[in-house]
Amino acid sequence: MPDAEPAADAQEAPAPAEPGGSILAGSQPLLNGEPQKLDEYRGDVVMVVNTASECGFTPQFEQLEDLYREKRSDGFVILGFPADDVAGQEPRSDAEIAEFCEANFGVSFPMFAKTNVIGEEANPLFQALTAEAGEPTWNFNKYLLDRDGNVIERFDASAAPDDPELVGQIDSLLAEKS
Repeated sequence: MPDAEPAADAQEAPAPAEPGGSILAGSQPLLNGEPQKLDEYRGDVVMVVNTASECGFTPQFEQLEDLYREKRSDGFVILGFPADDVAGQEPRSDAEIAEFCEANFGVSFPMFAKTNVIGEEANPLFQALTAEAGEPTWNFNKYLLDRDGNVIERFDASAAPDDPELVGQIDSLLAEKS
């Protein structure tokens, strides 16, 4: 049975954040359809990534997974959000995305249901990210949040997950206490 797209109300809008405040609010469906409260990631350093399985940057999944496995015990998490609206490079259903990510890259970090990340139809989380750090310019943009859920910086797709500046920023945030 093919995956149905999540209902419009499956993505709860986050409470409006104070300027520089946490955007980790509301709930988002995971690829398996189960709701996940975003505020459960407060206390972790969070990287939010818009993904697409047919993008030239798709091999970054492997580096993202390596980074996640290396740093998750220190309080780091990656949240993946597949999207087809940046360049039409995610034609798969949620179930197909889950299978693709596991079979090809062993992805174990949380992957959320396919969503929109740009424009007026953007997921509420990406509306908040855009307001703080700018709209995704392509697939595999990386938004870095501190342990309190404050947006620190957006790295575009050309910044590989093992980029020294990105990793240095993560390490610096991991060293800070919430």
